[in-house]
This record gives sequence, structure tokens and C-alpha cells, in this order.
Amino acid sequence: MGTVMNASDGKEPLLQPYNFELLEDPRPFLEEYWTASFPIALIYLLLIFVGHNYMKARKGFNLQVPLTLWSFCLAVFSILGAVRTWGIMGNLIHRHSLKHTVCFTTSLDESVVKFWSWLFVLSKIIELGDTAFIILRKRPLIFVHWYHHSTVLVFTSFGYKNKVPAGGWFMTMNYGVHAIMYTYYTLRAAQVKPPRWFPRLITSLQILQMFMGATVVILAYTWRQEQGCHTTTEQFFWSLMVYITYFILFANFFYKTYVMPKVKDKTKSE
Repeated sequence: MGTVMNASDGKEPLLQPYNFELLEDPRPFLEEYWTASFPIALIYLLLIFVGHNYMKARKGFNLQVPLTLWSFCLAVFSILGAVRTWGIMGNLIHRHSLKHTVCFTTSLDESVVKFWSWLFVLSKIIELGDTAFIILRKRPLIFVHWYHHSTVLVFTSFGYKNKVPAGGWFMTMNYGVHAIMYTYYTLRAAQVKPPRWFPRLITSLQILQMFMGATVVILAYTWRQEQGCHTTTEQFFWSLMVYITYFILFANFFYKTYVMPKVKDKTKSE
């Protein structure tokens, strides 16, 4: 572990960084070229169309081994990110308050925060590969999947560029949910049958994440009048819109996947 101090205030860092977390911060580059997220998202959507047409007359590939390795790597990455970012948030609340986590940017100078933040932004490009596996294996590609992947890429780039404090909660919660989600994907790809409640838990956590995210955004906007509170009307509007659409889509997916079949079965039995 490193033993560097937090350069922003001369105090002990929220978490002692490991040596690999002391790499040079690519923030200036990512901030300058954050608009590249838009063409990347458009290319992603175009490739979905091209991929569907390419596979239309072809048999789906098996891809069990690469899919297992892919999911396993993302699971490990998400678990490590969740452990470090939840550690940061926990210490930040303990030393200061919840208001500090959603309103102020002082923690952005922490080496651990810098490291896992830029990795988080880049991971949203890597995760687009999930869709490639769906298309190549000829599995159903639902709207919420590609909408979520494309908009999260732009949303995280926007939050990173504008140093939105409330975005720290989006990152932290997302790491946590993905740690569980990709673990499930790994088990399923490896043909290890997980518990039946596992996928329902994941969708429930995604819905909870969107509800909590919207709550954090509203709190940040409520506290915006306080000196040093780094929140704008533009950030509030776009963040809330994204969270609301995600909440509706995931809630609708939960209803159609887990509630509606039970209602239909109950109706038939009567």
C-alpha cells in the first residue's frame, strides 16, 4: 500500500491507495474528449443493426468459454471496484456527512477515487461487448438492454467531465450491482445453475439503484444553495431524467418477467 497524503487538504486519505491506484490520472484527456461518447454510442447502435442482419440467416454461435471468461473478468473488476468505492463512501459519510457525498467535490482529489472513476468511465465502453455476445448467440435483445448501455456511456462521461459529486453514488451503486450481476452471468455461462431468486434479486437491486440515485440527485439540488455545493440545474435535470427512465424500464421488465407470468398462471388455475 502507498502512504501518500490527500493533497487537497493535507489529511489522511479516505482509503490508503495501493501502488496501482497511484497511476497517472487521465482526467484531462477524458474531460477533453468526453463528447466522443456520443459517436461511440451511435456506432454501438449501428453495429447492433448490422449484427442482427448478419446473423439473421446464420446459426447462433455457442461462445460458452469466451462468455464465461468475459463475465468472470467483469465480475472480478466490479467486485474490486465495489469494495474500494463503498469503502470511500463509508469513510466519507463517517468523517463528514451524507450531504458531503452528494454536494461537494473535495473527495475527487483522492487517489483511489481518481483511479476507480476513470476506470468506471472506460468500463462503460468495454461493457458494450455484452451486446455482441447476445447478437452472436442469437439471444433476445430487449430495449432496456441497449438503451441502458448506450445512455449510461454518455451519462457517465457527462458526470465525469462536470465532476458531479452525486455521480459518485451512481458509480458506487453500479459497481455493487454489477458485482452481483456479472457473478450471476459467470455462473450461468459456465452452466452452473444459480438459485431461482438470483435474477429477481439483480433486477430488484437495479430498481433500488435508480430510486436511490434519483433521491441523491434531488437532495443535491435541494442543498445547491449552500456555499461550495457543486450542482447545477442542467446536471439535476439530465440526471433525474436518466434515473426516471431507467426506473420505469427496469420496473416494467420486473413486472413482465416475474409478476405477469404468476398472474397468468393464477388466472388459468382459477
